[in-house]
Amino acid sequence: MLVLMLVYQLLQLLPMTFRKGNKLGALPYGDKPLNHKPVSFKPRQGQLEKLKAIPNWQERLRDYIDTLIEESGT
Repeated sequence: MLVLMLVYQLLQLLPMTFRKGNKLGALPYGDKPLNHKPVSFKPRQGQLEKLKAIPNWQERLRDYIDTLIEESGT
């Protein structure tokens, strides 16, 4: 028990690597914020592997969804 207390006290003395407002954290992707709820669908067989092989496929799919919405008029 004494060893655990000593380890805990030593850990308290070490600086935290990632503090609030740090410049090393993850940055937002793209210029527009993303929704927290994902869109999910089941692709046809073989589509998933081919889709993942396309560079930047997620951003391109988001752009296509915008086009699809504009075309539908909603």
